[in-house]
Amino acid sequence: MSLPPPLLFPSPSTPRPPGTDAPATCEVPHFAPVRVRGGRYRLRRLVRHRRRAVAAGLAVTAAALVAVGPQATDPARGHPVADPVRKHRAVEMVAAPVRIADGATVRLLRPGDRVDVVAAQETATGGDARVVARGARVTEVPEPSDSGAGSGALVVLSVPRSTAAHLAGASATARLAVTVC
Repeated sequence: MSLPPPLLFPSPSTPRPPGTDAPATCEVPHFAPVRVRGGRYRLRRLVRHRRRAVAAGLAVTAAALVAVGPQATDPARGHPVADPVRKHRAVEMVAAPVRIADGATVRLLRPGDRVDVVAAQETATGGDARVVARGARVTEVPEPSDSGAGSGALVVLSVPRSTAAHLAGASATARLAVTVC
C-alpha cells in the first residue's frame, strides 16, 4: 500500500497554534481629517452669486453656438425660396375732391371720419349701385357755396391714387353718396 501524498494546504479541521497565521497587531496613528477645499461650500457660493453663474452659463452657450454655427461655405438652412420676394412700394395717398349728391349728408361729416363712397346709376330705369371707395378718410369738409345749392356738396377724401381715378370716373356718370364706417 502506498502512502498518500503530503498535504500542501492543511485542512481547516487541523488545529494550529493561535497567532501563527494572523499578522501582528499594530496601532493606527492619529491624523487630522482630509478636507477638500471649497467642495462642500461651492454650491452655496454658486447660489449666492446666481447672476455670475447665469452670465457664465450664457457666455459658454454663446461660445458653443458660435463654434458650431454656419460657415461661409455652408448652404443656408431653412425653407428654400422659390421666387424672390417682391418689394411692394408704399401706397401713395392723394387728396380727391368728391361731389356728393346729398349736401345734408356731407354736413354730418368731420375730418378724420371714414366713409364708403357709393356710385348709384339711374335707379328709376333699373340701374345698380356699387361701392367705389371703401374706408376713405375725410380730410376736409369745405363750407358749402350758395351758388350750387341744388348740386350737392363737396368733400375731400384721402384715398390711394388708383381709387381717386375710379372716383373721378364714377362722378362723371353716376350720383355719389357716402356711408359712414
